[in-house]
Amino acid sequence: MRRFLLPFYLALSGCVPSTPADMPSRAQTLPTGSELPAVKVFSAPRPTPSVRANSDIARDFLELSFNLESGRSLQTLTRFEGPISVRVTGHPSSGLGSDLNRLLHRLRTEARIDIRQNQSENANITIEAVSRSEIRKMLPQAACFVAPNVSSLSEYRLARRTSLVNWTGLKDRKKLSIFLPNDASPQEVRDCLHEELAQALGPLNDLYRLPDSVFNDDNVHTVLTGFDMLILRAYYDPALHNGMTKSQVADRIGGILSRINPRGASYAPRRLTRTPRSWINSIQRALGPGASQSERLNAAHEAMQIAVAMGWTDHRRAFSHYAMGRLQMSVNLKTAREHFSIASRLYGQNPSTRLHSAYAASQLASFYIAEGNGEMALKQIGPHLDTAARYENAALLSTLMLQRAEALDLAGRSSEARTIRMDSLGWARYGFGPDWAVRAKLREISSLSPLKRGRG
Repeated sequence: MRRFLLPFYLALSGCVPSTPADMPSRAQTLPTGSELPAVKVFSAPRPTPSVRANSDIARDFLELSFNLESGRSLQTLTRFEGPISVRVTGHPSSGLGSDLNRLLHRLRTEARIDIRQNQSENANITIEAVSRSEIRKMLPQAACFVAPNVSSLSEYRLARRTSLVNWTGLKDRKKLSIFLPNDASPQEVRDCLHEELAQALGPLNDLYRLPDSVFNDDNVHTVLTGFDMLILRAYYDPALHNGMTKSQVADRIGGILSRINPRGASYAPRRLTRTPRSWINSIQRALGPGASQSERLNAAHEAMQIAVAMGWTDHRRAFSHYAMGRLQMSVNLKTAREHFSIASRLYGQNPSTRLHSAYAASQLASFYIAEGNGEMALKQIGPHLDTAARYENAALLSTLMLQRAEALDLAGRSSEARTIRMDSLGWARYGFGPDWAVRAKLREISSLSPLKRGRG
C-alpha cells in the first residue's frame, strides 16, 4: 500500500463529462507547443509541531517500533549506532540531490540525528535510483521500498527470498538500501525518499490512527511532519540502544518524551482506539489494485460499517467516507458528494487534519465548479492553499490553484484566473512531472467548468 493512495486522493475526473476535443473554449489555456514555466520548489520547511499528549505519543512509539505493517511483532529495538552515512547510486533524477540535502538537514536539526551524505562504498544507507519497472519486478505493487543488509538492487534480487533481508531477524542496523524511481514526478520521488528514509532509520510500522504522520498507510502526509521528527528524535535518544525489549523501552520512553517534548505534558490524552485489521483489510480491498468496482464498493461499505460500529468520529471515520465518495463518483454523484461533505465536516474538527480537509475541499470544489458556482468554489478552496504549501504538497497545491482559476473565470474575474493558472503550472511540474501530465491535469480541471463545455 505504500505510496498507493496518494494518486487516489488527487483524482478529480469523473464528476462531469470531459470536454470534447473540438469544443471551443472561452478561457485561455496553453497552446500545445508552448513552453511551461520552470519547476517550482519549496523553500524553508514549515513543520507543524505535534499537539498530542506525551502519554499518547509513548503508546504510538511502542506500536510503531515493535511491529511490522503486516502485524508481526519485533522482539527488540534496532537502529544505527553512531554517525550515519548516506550515498546515492544509480541514475538519480535531477531534483533528488537537493531534496535529499534538505531532508538530511532537517534530520540533523529537528531529530538530532548525526546523518550526512558521502559516496563511500561502505555507506550505511545506499539510495539507488532505478526505473519503476525495475522496482516492480521485485515488488509489483511498490513505488519504492527499503531493505536491510544489501547495498544494491542486484544484491537484493539474490537475497530477497532469504533471511538476510528479513526485518524480524535483524539485531542492529549497519547497512541497508532504499530503492527510488528515477522516472516518476519530482514529488513522488521526494515522497518516497521521506517515507523510506524514515523507515530505514526508525519505526517500520504504520498506524492508521495517526492523523499527522507519514507513518500512516493513507499517505496523506508526504513529507516528514513535526510528529515524525519527534518520533525519530526519541528513537535515537541516548537512553535507548539496540537490543532493548518492548518492556525496557516502555520503562524509558515516558522520561525521554518529558525531556525532549515538554509541551506534550500540557495536552489531554485522546487514547484513540486501535484500528482493527478488518477495517484495514477492507480499506485495502477498496483502494488497492486488483479488485472490480463492485468488490471495491462492497469493501468500502464494510469499512464504513466497521467505522460506525467502532464509534469513531476521527479521521478514520472521515477517511471511510472519503473513500466511499471517490468510489461513488462513477456510480452516484449525489451520494459521492454527501460522503465528501461528511468527510470534510469530520476532518474540520481537528487541527491535525488540516491537510485531509484540503483534499476534501478540493473534491467539493469540483462539484461547485461543475454547477457554475464560482463563489462557493472559491470559499471551499481559499482556506486550503496555504495548507497545501505548508505541507509541501505541490500536486495538491497546483490542483487547488487550477480549480481556483476555473472558479475565478466563473465569477467573471478572468484576469486573476489567467495569473493563478499560469502560476500553478510550476507547482504542477513538480507535483505531476512531465509536460504531458501537467497538460492532462490542466485539461481535466478545465473540463469541470460549464464555460468549457460549449455554449448552448
